[in-house]
Amino acid sequence: MDLFLKLLAAAALTLMLFYLWPAFKRWQEHGPKAESGDWQAVLLPLAAVVGLVVVLVLMVR
Repeated sequence: MDLFLKLLAAAALTLMLFYLWPAFKRWQEHGPKAESGDWQAVLLPLAAVVGLVVVLVLMVR
């Protein structure tokens, strides 16, 4: 029974990939393009999350 459910889930995920592929292609072609300041806008929140994780780990020690 467990093998059957795993195969059914794999089949469902594969069908979902085929179903969503046209939307993915359209998003890639017509989506917003990256600009020069985009990475800087990502680095600040990412650094904040990493800093928070480091502080939490140090508090647990």
